[in-house]
Amino acid sequence: MIYIIMFLEFFKIGFFSVGGGLATLPFLQEQAYKYGWITPNELVDMIALSESTPGPIGINMATYVGYKTAGVLGGIIATLGLITPSIIIIIIIARYLTKFNEKPIVQAGFYGLRPAVTGLIGAAGFEVAKISLFNVNRYLKTTNFLDLFNIKSIILFAVILYLINKYKKHPIVYLIAAAIVGIIFKF
Repeated sequence: MIYIIMFLEFFKIGFFSVGGGLATLPFLQEQAYKYGWITPNELVDMIALSESTPGPIGINMATYVGYKTAGVLGGIIATLGLITPSIIIIIIIARYLTKFNEKPIVQAGFYGLRPAVTGLIGAAGFEVAKISLFNVNRYLKTTNFLDLFNIKSIILFAVILYLINKYKKHPIVYLIAAAIVGIIFKF
């Protein structure tokens, strides 16, 4: 039964997450709360792992959640559930888009999707920042305002932003550097 639910849930994610892997994050977050397949902290770890491994982030995340929840078969089923809508949609689009690509309604539809995708990615970014840069649970326990902030993470975030703007290196350089800093300073 878990396999059917997992396939259907990841099918929905694959169908509605227009805009790529990061657009899947709000849907995965909803799953985390609905089914308990992953915790919010695991979601952030999964994003970091998916971003630093080869392959599309959405597929990496589906495989991770499926494997964590139901083993190897769960990973395969979650991945198949995620990619099946894309395959169906691509076949349909390839068949008909060449005929309708220049139609104003089609162009308007694609134009309307852009802000929606931006909003989904922004919401996901906000959730990752909230978990990575702030300690809401600690603050709620102590009510000490300074406990709200994860100072080490905020400093690392600021340094990475500065370095990205100043040196414009490949993102993998910053990922590796952040991982090394995290290991050295035991984040």
